[in-house]
This record gives sequence, structure tokens and C-alpha cells, in this order.
Amino acid sequence: MYDIKALYEAASVEDAIRLLQEHPEAQIIAGGSDVLVQIREGKRAGAELVSIYGIDVMRGVTYDGEDAIRIGSLTSFSHIAASPIIREKIPVLGEAVSLVGGPQIRNIGTIGGNTCNGVTSADSASTLFAWDAIAELTGPEGIRRVPIAEFYIKAGKVDLRPAELQTAIIIPKKAYEGYHGNYIKYAMREAMDIATLGCSVNVLLAEDKQTIRDVRIAYGVAGPIPMRAPSAEAAAKGRPAARETVDAFARAVLEDIHPRDSWRAAKAFREHIAVEMARRALTKSIELAGGEIRE
Repeated sequence: MYDIKALYEAASVEDAIRLLQEHPEAQIIAGGSDVLVQIREGKRAGAELVSIYGIDVMRGVTYDGEDAIRIGSLTSFSHIAASPIIREKIPVLGEAVSLVGGPQIRNIGTIGGNTCNGVTSADSASTLFAWDAIAELTGPEGIRRVPIAEFYIKAGKVDLRPAELQTAIIIPKKAYEGYHGNYIKYAMREAMDIATLGCSVNVLLAEDKQTIRDVRIAYGVAGPIPMRAPSAEAAAKGRPAARETVDAFARAVLEDIHPRDSWRAAKAFREHIAVEMARRALTKSIELAGGEIRE
């Protein structure tokens, strides 16, 4: 059923790095929800695998010494959604990963696997882009931290060097403190479907709740990799929380996104719903932040 040449089980991060050095053609397997399917389809037939599933230090959601939120790369979607830290500080991430597949996939699938696949449709990816997340990568030369926007190189390819693995996703305190967000996924089916388009927005309001101090918006499936929409962000920063601002913000996303025609949806349709999703997500984010859209 599964054409696997060899399976090596790593006992620690250091052990995983050693195994990857000894077997440079080997591929990492965590939950296996993608890798095993690909092997069964013949896409990775005869693969050598290094399993990191048993490295418990790569699981869990915690704060680091600077109050940044640290999500171990082996943390499952279900555990992220249930985390008290996520629910308190960035509930939108829990909401986004709760839209991944079905319960079985969410129980076994990991945040690291979802991001390291490098696919633009990953539900966690656009949300992490909108939160200025950082990928922690550990390899033979030590630890390096790469902004999530730089971690994605092109469709299906991320910035992982030989014998290196992603050990955590980090969201700095300055990126989440005071922000409120909303994620919208459009798919042909309500459950267990890949996003036709995903949109994540978060906003920081001024103390009077009437001015948008900062806003970030990111999309999945609006280009070959997840992407921010800086023109839209610029159109709303420092502006009143008013309908005119929201409309200008939504229209401006078309200056940045690059969706394509596919069997799932036409480019024109993706552009149409991208504008509407931006409008709805910003409106909801402002409401969650305690503001009200003025007409």
C-alpha cells in the first residue's frame, strides 16, 4: 500500500538533524496527512522518511521570555484551536485552523506541516501572514528565524536548507497586542474542501475606537504563495473607521493580488470575492475591536 524505502524515527531535534544529514534524500514526516497520501498516489514512491512525530518539545502553545506566542511546529490544529493562549490573544488563528479538513485531519495535521508544504491554499498560512509570524528553523548551523513572508519562496517551495527543520512558529507581542482579526474561507463545500480563496484581516484601533491605527490583510490562493495586500493596508491606516475607508480598502486589494483561472474558479470570480471578503473581514475586525463603522 505504501512504497517506503526506509523510516527513521528521531528522538530529538538534534537526532532529526543528524538523520537528515546521514540521509540527505530523506523527507520529513510529522502527522503524515499529506506525505502518506502522496506516497500512496505514487508521487513519493520509494521515499526515505525521517519521522519527527515523537519530538514532544515541538508541541504546544506557550509564551517565550518576550511574551511572543510560540507554537511548536508539531502542534495539531485541534490543539491550536483549543489553546487558552490562542483563544485569548489570537482567536482568529484557532478559527482558521478549525476549517482545515475534518476532525481526523485536524487531530493529526500540524501547523508545521501545513506551512512547510508551501501551498497557497493552506488555511493557517494567510492568517500567519496577517500576524507577521516568524518561522523558527533549526539545522546543523543552529537556529535562524525567518519572517513568514520570506519563508515562502514559490509554490510548493519554502526556505528550508539541507538537514534543517521548522521547529516553531512565533508571533511577536507587538504583532498581536491590541489587534483583533477575522478569517474568511470561501470554498465550494462548507466542510473538508480546499479554499477557493482565503482572506485574513486584523486591525488595531486608536483609543477612541474611531480611527484605524494599523491594519493587515493577507490572502491565500490570490497568487502562487500566500500574500499581503500592502496597497489596501495603506488605504486604511490612519483613516476613520468609516464605510468610505472600508470600501477604499476593499477596492485597493485588486492592486496587489494575482489570482489565476483554475477548475475551482475563474480569475475574475476570485477577484470579485476578494474585494467582498476584504470588506466583510475588515468590518468584522473593527467590530471585534470594539469599534463601529460610521456611514
